[in-house]
Amino acid sequence: MSAITRLTIGALAVAALTACAAETPAGPGAAAQPGQAGPGKVAVAASDTECKVAVSEVAAGTSTFAVTNGGSKVTEFYVYAPGDRVMAEVENIVPGLTRELIAELPAGSYETACKPGMVGKGIRSPLKVTGEHKPLNADAKLAEATASYKRYVKSQSDTLLVKTQEFVDAVKAGEIDKAKELFPVSRTYWERIEPVAEIFGDLDPAIDAREADLAEGEEWTGFHKIEKDLWITKDISKDGPIADKLIADVKTIVAKANTAELTPLNLANGAKELLDEVATGKITGEEDIWSHTDLWDFAANLAGSKAAVQSLRPVLEERAPDLVKTLDEKFAAAEAELGKHQKGDGWRLHNELSKEELKSLSDVINALAEPISTIAPIVAK
Repeated sequence: MSAITRLTIGALAVAALTACAAETPAGPGAAAQPGQAGPGKVAVAASDTECKVAVSEVAAGTSTFAVTNGGSKVTEFYVYAPGDRVMAEVENIVPGLTRELIAELPAGSYETACKPGMVGKGIRSPLKVTGEHKPLNADAKLAEATASYKRYVKSQSDTLLVKTQEFVDAVKAGEIDKAKELFPVSRTYWERIEPVAEIFGDLDPAIDAREADLAEGEEWTGFHKIEKDLWITKDISKDGPIADKLIADVKTIVAKANTAELTPLNLANGAKELLDEVATGKITGEEDIWSHTDLWDFAANLAGSKAAVQSLRPVLEERAPDLVKTLDEKFAAAEAELGKHQKGDGWRLHNELSKEELKSLSDVINALAEPISTIAPIVAK
Protein backbone atom coordinates (compact mmCIF):
# COMPACT_ATOMS: atom_id res chain seq x y z
CA MET A 1 0.00 0.00 0.00
CA SER A 2 1.30 3.44 -0.88
CA ALA A 3 2.04 6.09 1.70
CA ILE A 4 -0.68 8.24 0.13
CA THR A 5 -3.26 5.49 0.61
CA ARG A 6 -2.24 5.06 4.24
CA LEU A 7 -2.51 8.78 4.88
CA THR A 8 -5.90 8.97 3.17
CA ILE A 9 -7.29 6.15 5.26
CA GLY A 10 -5.78 7.73 8.37
CA ALA A 11 -7.35 11.10 7.69
CA LEU A 12 -10.75 9.52 7.15
CA ALA A 13 -10.41 7.47 10.31
CA VAL A 14 -9.43 10.47 12.42
CA ALA A 15 -12.26 12.59 11.06
CA ALA A 16 -14.83 9.89 11.65
CA LEU A 17 -13.61 8.98 15.12
CA THR A 18 -13.25 12.51 16.41
CA ALA A 19 -16.70 13.38 15.11
CA CYS A 20 -18.31 11.02 17.61
CA ALA A 21 -17.43 12.82 20.85
CA ALA A 22 -19.90 15.69 20.99
CA GLU A 23 -17.81 17.70 18.59
CA THR A 24 -18.79 20.65 16.46
CA PRO A 25 -17.10 22.33 13.52
CA ALA A 26 -15.40 25.66 14.01
CA GLY A 27 -15.45 26.53 10.33
CA PRO A 28 -12.53 26.39 7.88
CA GLY A 29 -9.54 28.07 9.43
CA ALA A 30 -11.70 29.74 12.06
CA ALA A 31 -10.02 30.49 15.36
CA ALA A 32 -12.37 29.71 18.23
CA GLN A 33 -12.90 32.37 20.86
CA PRO A 34 -12.79 31.56 24.60
CA GLY A 35 -16.20 31.75 26.22
CA GLN A 36 -18.12 30.13 23.35
CA ALA A 37 -18.46 26.72 25.00
CA GLY A 38 -21.79 25.50 26.34
CA PRO A 39 -23.04 26.19 29.88
CA GLY A 40 -20.70 24.93 32.56
CA LYS A 41 -17.91 24.22 30.08
CA VAL A 42 -14.50 25.86 29.81
CA ALA A 43 -13.80 26.98 26.25
CA VAL A 44 -10.29 26.45 24.91
CA ALA A 45 -9.29 28.11 21.63
CA ALA A 46 -6.36 26.23 20.12
CA SER A 47 -4.40 27.29 17.08
CA ASP A 48 -0.94 26.64 15.69
CA THR A 49 0.48 29.39 17.92
CA GLU A 50 -1.97 29.92 20.80
CA CYS A 51 -3.89 28.06 23.50
CA LYS A 52 -6.49 30.43 24.97
CA VAL A 53 -8.29 28.99 27.99
CA ALA A 54 -11.40 31.00 28.88
CA VAL A 55 -10.67 30.99 32.62
CA SER A 56 -7.63 30.69 34.83
CA GLU A 57 -9.50 29.31 37.84
CA VAL A 58 -12.11 26.57 38.26
CA ALA A 59 -13.86 24.98 41.22
CA ALA A 60 -12.61 21.65 42.54
CA GLY A 61 -14.43 18.64 41.14
CA THR A 62 -15.19 17.78 37.54
CA SER A 63 -14.56 20.34 34.79
CA THR A 64 -15.42 20.00 31.12
CA PHE A 65 -13.02 21.61 28.65
CA ALA A 66 -14.36 22.24 25.14
CA VAL A 67 -11.27 22.45 22.94
CA THR A 68 -11.71 23.95 19.48
CA ASN A 69 -8.88 23.65 17.00
CA GLY A 70 -8.82 26.70 14.76
CA GLY A 71 -5.32 25.97 13.46
CA SER A 72 -3.97 23.96 10.55
CA LYS A 73 -2.34 21.16 12.57
CA VAL A 74 -3.82 18.31 14.57
CA THR A 75 -3.48 19.24 18.23
CA GLU A 76 -3.80 17.82 21.76
CA PHE A 77 -4.95 19.33 25.05
CA TYR A 78 -3.60 18.41 28.49
CA VAL A 79 -4.16 19.32 32.12
CA TYR A 80 -0.92 18.81 34.05
CA ALA A 81 -0.31 18.56 37.78
CA PRO A 82 3.16 19.49 39.14
CA GLY A 83 5.89 17.30 37.71
CA ASP A 84 3.98 17.05 34.43
CA ARG A 85 1.70 14.35 35.79
CA VAL A 86 -1.16 14.14 33.31
CA MET A 87 -4.51 14.64 35.02
CA ALA A 88 -6.47 14.44 31.77
CA GLU A 89 -5.81 14.66 28.04
CA VAL A 90 -7.55 14.61 24.71
CA GLU A 91 -5.54 13.86 21.58
CA ASN A 92 -6.06 14.03 17.84
CA ILE A 93 -8.16 17.19 17.69
CA VAL A 94 -8.27 17.78 13.96
CA PRO A 95 -8.49 21.30 12.52
CA GLY A 96 -11.97 22.79 12.58
CA LEU A 97 -13.42 20.52 15.27
CA THR A 98 -14.21 20.80 18.96
CA ARG A 99 -13.56 17.92 21.34
CA GLU A 100 -14.57 17.80 24.98
CA LEU A 101 -12.55 16.55 27.93
CA ILE A 102 -13.94 15.92 31.41
CA ALA A 103 -11.34 16.02 34.19
CA GLU A 104 -11.61 15.52 37.93
CA LEU A 105 -9.35 18.07 39.63
CA PRO A 106 -8.79 18.46 43.38
CA ALA A 107 -7.78 21.87 44.71
CA GLY A 108 -4.28 22.86 43.67
CA SER A 109 -2.12 24.44 40.97
CA TYR A 110 -2.10 23.00 37.45
CA GLU A 111 -1.12 23.85 33.92
CA THR A 112 -3.10 23.54 30.71
CA ALA A 113 -1.33 22.87 27.42
CA CYS A 114 -2.15 22.64 23.74
CA LYS A 115 0.31 20.79 21.51
CA PRO A 116 0.05 21.84 17.85
CA GLY A 117 1.32 19.00 15.71
CA MET A 118 1.19 16.82 18.84
CA VAL A 119 4.87 17.41 19.62
CA GLY A 120 6.90 19.21 22.26
CA LYS A 121 5.99 20.57 25.67
CA GLY A 122 3.03 22.54 24.40
CA ILE A 123 1.69 26.07 24.81
CA ARG A 124 1.01 26.34 28.54
CA SER A 125 -1.05 28.44 30.93
CA PRO A 126 -1.55 28.23 34.71
CA LEU A 127 -4.84 26.88 36.05
CA LYS A 128 -5.85 27.27 39.68
CA VAL A 129 -8.39 24.90 41.24
CA THR A 130 -10.02 26.01 44.49
CA GLY A 131 -12.49 24.72 47.03
CA GLU A 132 -13.50 21.25 48.14
CA HIS A 133 -15.34 18.48 46.37
CA LYS A 134 -16.62 14.99 46.96
CA PRO A 135 -14.37 12.65 44.93
CA LEU A 136 -16.08 10.42 42.38
CA ASN A 137 -14.46 7.46 44.13
CA ALA A 138 -16.57 8.27 47.20
CA ASP A 139 -19.25 6.30 45.35
CA ALA A 140 -18.70 2.64 46.35
CA LYS A 141 -19.33 1.24 42.86
CA LEU A 142 -17.01 3.75 41.23
CA ALA A 143 -14.35 3.01 43.84
CA GLU A 144 -14.62 -0.71 43.09
CA ALA A 145 -14.45 0.00 39.36
CA THR A 146 -11.19 1.87 39.88
CA ALA A 147 -9.82 -0.89 42.11
CA SER A 148 -10.80 -3.53 39.54
CA TYR A 149 -9.04 -1.67 36.76
CA LYS A 150 -5.93 -1.25 38.90
CA ARG A 151 -5.84 -5.04 39.31
CA TYR A 152 -5.96 -5.34 35.54
CA VAL A 153 -3.13 -2.83 35.15
CA LYS A 154 -1.08 -4.80 37.68
CA SER A 155 -1.55 -8.07 35.80
CA GLN A 156 -0.59 -6.51 32.47
CA SER A 157 2.35 -4.53 33.82
CA ASP A 158 3.83 -7.61 35.51
CA THR A 159 3.88 -9.40 32.16
CA LEU A 160 5.12 -6.26 30.41
CA LEU A 161 8.24 -6.40 32.59
CA VAL A 162 8.88 -10.04 31.75
CA LYS A 163 8.37 -9.71 28.00
CA THR A 164 10.29 -6.45 27.70
CA GLN A 165 13.23 -8.01 29.53
CA GLU A 166 13.17 -10.92 27.06
CA PHE A 167 13.12 -8.46 24.17
CA VAL A 168 15.96 -6.42 25.64
CA ASP A 169 18.05 -9.54 26.26
CA ALA A 170 17.61 -10.61 22.63
CA VAL A 171 18.62 -7.16 21.37
CA LYS A 172 21.72 -7.05 23.55
CA ALA A 173 22.67 -10.56 22.43
CA GLY A 174 22.39 -9.51 18.78
CA GLU A 175 19.64 -12.06 18.14
CA ILE A 176 17.76 -10.18 15.43
CA ASP A 177 15.21 -12.87 14.53
CA LYS A 178 14.31 -13.51 18.17
CA ALA A 179 14.05 -9.79 18.89
CA LYS A 180 11.72 -9.39 15.89
CA GLU A 181 9.45 -12.11 17.26
CA LEU A 182 9.40 -10.53 20.71
CA PHE A 183 8.85 -6.93 19.54
CA PRO A 184 5.05 -7.13 19.01
CA VAL A 185 4.56 -9.48 21.94
CA SER A 186 6.22 -7.19 24.48
CA ARG A 187 4.39 -4.17 23.08
CA THR A 188 1.03 -5.92 23.51
CA TYR A 189 1.18 -5.42 27.27
CA TRP A 190 2.35 -1.85 26.89
CA GLU A 191 -0.50 -0.96 24.54
CA ARG A 192 -3.14 -2.41 26.87
CA ILE A 193 -2.23 -0.03 29.69
CA GLU A 194 -0.98 2.96 27.72
CA PRO A 195 -3.53 5.48 29.13
CA VAL A 196 -2.08 4.86 32.60
CA ALA A 197 1.49 4.95 31.30
CA GLU A 198 0.82 8.30 29.62
CA ILE A 199 0.09 9.90 32.98
CA PHE A 200 3.77 10.11 33.83
CA GLY A 201 5.21 12.92 31.75
CA ASP A 202 8.24 12.15 29.65
CA LEU A 203 8.34 8.42 30.35
CA ASP A 204 5.76 7.55 27.71
CA PRO A 205 7.60 9.25 24.81
CA ALA A 206 10.92 7.85 26.04
CA ILE A 207 9.45 4.37 25.68
CA ASP A 208 7.07 4.69 22.74
CA ALA A 209 7.85 7.76 20.61
CA ARG A 210 7.88 7.27 16.87
CA GLU A 211 10.49 9.05 14.79
CA ALA A 212 7.78 11.36 13.40
CA ASP A 213 6.78 12.36 16.95
CA LEU A 214 10.11 13.93 17.84
CA ALA A 215 10.54 17.64 18.31
CA GLU A 216 13.66 19.18 16.80
CA GLY A 217 16.76 18.15 18.74
CA GLU A 218 14.88 15.60 20.88
CA GLU A 219 16.67 12.33 21.64
CA TRP A 220 15.01 9.21 20.23
CA THR A 221 14.88 6.13 22.43
CA GLY A 222 12.55 3.23 23.13
CA PHE A 223 10.73 0.51 21.21
CA HIS A 224 10.50 2.24 17.85
CA LYS A 225 14.18 3.21 17.66
CA ILE A 226 15.04 -0.45 18.06
CA GLU A 227 12.28 -1.41 15.64
CA LYS A 228 13.91 0.69 12.90
CA ASP A 229 17.28 -0.91 13.55
CA LEU A 230 15.78 -4.41 13.46
CA TRP A 231 13.88 -4.02 10.20
CA ILE A 232 15.61 -1.23 8.30
CA THR A 233 19.27 -0.82 9.24
CA LYS A 234 19.41 -4.50 10.29
CA ASP A 235 22.12 -3.58 12.79
CA ILE A 236 21.45 -3.64 16.53
CA SER A 237 25.07 -3.86 17.58
CA LYS A 238 24.95 -0.36 19.07
CA ASP A 239 21.51 -0.65 20.65
CA GLY A 240 22.62 -2.03 24.02
CA PRO A 241 22.35 1.34 25.82
CA ILE A 242 18.95 2.00 24.23
CA ALA A 243 17.76 -1.43 25.33
CA ASP A 244 19.05 -0.82 28.86
CA LYS A 245 17.23 2.51 28.99
CA LEU A 246 14.06 0.90 27.68
CA ILE A 247 13.87 -1.71 30.42
CA ALA A 248 14.83 0.86 33.06
CA ASP A 249 12.06 3.20 31.88
CA VAL A 250 9.54 0.34 31.78
CA LYS A 251 10.45 -0.65 35.34
CA THR A 252 9.96 2.94 36.47
CA ILE A 253 6.61 3.35 34.76
CA VAL A 254 5.35 0.00 36.05
CA ALA A 255 6.23 0.98 39.60
CA LYS A 256 4.47 4.32 39.18
CA ALA A 257 1.43 2.77 37.47
CA ASN A 258 0.92 0.27 40.27
CA THR A 259 0.91 2.98 42.93
CA ALA A 260 -0.93 5.71 41.00
CA GLU A 261 -4.17 7.14 42.34
CA LEU A 262 -6.66 6.74 39.51
CA THR A 263 -10.13 8.23 39.18
CA PRO A 264 -13.14 6.73 37.39
CA LEU A 265 -12.64 9.32 34.67
CA ASN A 266 -9.18 7.87 34.00
CA LEU A 267 -10.99 4.67 33.03
CA ALA A 268 -13.67 6.38 30.94
CA ASN A 269 -11.27 8.70 29.14
CA GLY A 270 -8.69 5.93 28.76
CA ALA A 271 -11.17 3.61 27.03
CA LYS A 272 -11.75 6.31 24.42
CA GLU A 273 -8.06 7.20 24.13
CA LEU A 274 -7.20 3.61 23.22
CA LEU A 275 -9.67 3.68 20.34
CA ASP A 276 -8.19 7.00 19.22
CA GLU A 277 -4.83 5.22 19.21
CA VAL A 278 -6.25 2.56 16.89
CA ALA A 279 -7.76 5.10 14.50
CA THR A 280 -4.73 7.37 14.25
CA GLY A 281 -1.86 4.91 14.39
CA LYS A 282 -2.82 1.29 13.92
CA ILE A 283 -5.32 1.61 11.07
CA THR A 284 -2.95 3.88 9.17
CA GLY A 285 0.15 1.75 9.71
CA GLU A 286 2.00 4.71 11.19
CA GLU A 287 2.63 3.11 14.59
CA ASP A 288 4.81 0.17 13.59
CA ILE A 289 5.84 1.62 10.27
CA TRP A 290 8.84 -0.67 9.72
CA SER A 291 7.71 -3.96 11.25
CA HIS A 292 4.07 -3.64 10.11
CA THR A 293 2.95 -5.37 13.33
CA ASP A 294 0.19 -2.81 13.90
CA LEU A 295 -2.57 -5.39 14.37
CA TRP A 296 -0.89 -6.67 17.55
CA ASP A 297 -1.21 -3.12 18.88
CA PHE A 298 -4.76 -2.84 17.51
CA ALA A 299 -5.81 -5.98 19.41
CA ALA A 300 -4.09 -4.77 22.58
CA ASN A 301 -5.74 -1.33 22.44
CA LEU A 302 -9.13 -2.94 21.92
CA ALA A 303 -8.56 -5.31 24.85
CA GLY A 304 -7.41 -2.46 27.10
CA SER A 305 -10.43 -0.37 26.20
CA LYS A 306 -12.74 -3.28 26.93
CA ALA A 307 -11.07 -3.90 30.30
CA ALA A 308 -11.66 -0.29 31.35
CA VAL A 309 -15.30 -0.46 30.28
CA GLN A 310 -15.80 -3.81 32.02
CA SER A 311 -14.49 -2.34 35.25
CA LEU A 312 -17.15 0.37 34.98
CA ARG A 313 -19.86 -2.08 33.96
CA PRO A 314 -21.73 -2.23 37.33
CA VAL A 315 -22.02 1.57 37.32
CA LEU A 316 -23.13 1.68 33.69
CA GLU A 317 -25.68 -1.09 34.21
CA GLU A 318 -27.23 1.02 36.95
CA ARG A 319 -27.07 4.39 35.20
CA ALA A 320 -27.30 3.52 31.48
CA PRO A 321 -28.37 -0.11 30.89
CA ASP A 322 -29.15 0.45 27.22
CA LEU A 323 -25.61 1.73 26.71
CA VAL A 324 -24.20 -1.50 28.15
CA LYS A 325 -26.10 -3.53 25.54
CA THR A 326 -24.83 -1.29 22.77
CA LEU A 327 -21.24 -1.54 24.02
CA ASP A 328 -21.44 -5.33 24.17
CA GLU A 329 -22.67 -5.43 20.58
CA LYS A 330 -20.06 -3.01 19.27
CA PHE A 331 -17.16 -4.69 21.08
CA ALA A 332 -18.27 -8.06 19.71
CA ALA A 333 -18.44 -6.63 16.18
CA ALA A 334 -14.97 -5.08 16.46
CA GLU A 335 -13.48 -8.30 17.85
CA ALA A 336 -15.10 -10.35 15.09
CA GLU A 337 -13.80 -8.07 12.35
CA LEU A 338 -10.30 -8.08 13.80
CA GLY A 339 -10.47 -11.85 14.26
CA LYS A 340 -10.64 -12.28 10.48
CA HIS A 341 -6.97 -11.30 10.38
CA GLN A 342 -5.62 -13.64 13.03
CA LYS A 343 -2.61 -15.65 11.85
CA GLY A 344 -1.35 -18.41 14.15
CA ASP A 345 -0.68 -16.90 17.56
CA GLY A 346 -0.49 -13.43 16.09
CA TRP A 347 -1.88 -11.29 13.30
CA ARG A 348 -1.41 -10.50 9.63
CA LEU A 349 1.00 -7.71 8.85
CA HIS A 350 -0.45 -4.30 8.09
CA ASN A 351 1.01 -4.23 4.59
CA GLU A 352 -0.83 -7.48 3.80
CA LEU A 353 -4.25 -5.87 4.29
CA SER A 354 -6.22 -4.35 1.44
CA LYS A 355 -7.74 -0.88 1.46
CA GLU A 356 -11.18 -2.49 1.84
CA GLU A 357 -10.06 -4.59 4.82
CA LEU A 358 -8.60 -1.54 6.55
CA LYS A 359 -11.80 0.40 5.94
CA SER A 360 -13.86 -2.40 7.51
CA LEU A 361 -11.63 -2.30 10.59
CA SER A 362 -11.91 1.47 10.73
CA ASP A 363 -15.70 1.29 10.47
CA VAL A 364 -16.11 -1.03 13.46
CA ILE A 365 -13.78 1.09 15.60
CA ASN A 366 -15.68 4.25 14.69
CA ALA A 367 -18.96 2.52 15.54
CA LEU A 368 -17.57 1.50 18.94
CA ALA A 369 -16.02 4.89 19.68
CA GLU A 370 -19.35 6.70 19.50
CA PRO A 371 -20.99 4.97 22.51
CA ILE A 372 -17.70 4.90 24.42
CA SER A 373 -17.50 8.68 24.09
CA THR A 374 -20.67 8.92 26.21
CA ILE A 375 -19.24 7.06 29.22
CA ALA A 376 -17.30 9.95 30.81
CA PRO A 377 -20.36 12.23 31.21
CA ILE A 378 -22.28 9.33 32.76
CA VAL A 379 -19.46 8.60 35.20
CA ALA A 380 -19.12 12.28 36.12
CA LYS A 381 -22.79 12.64 37.15
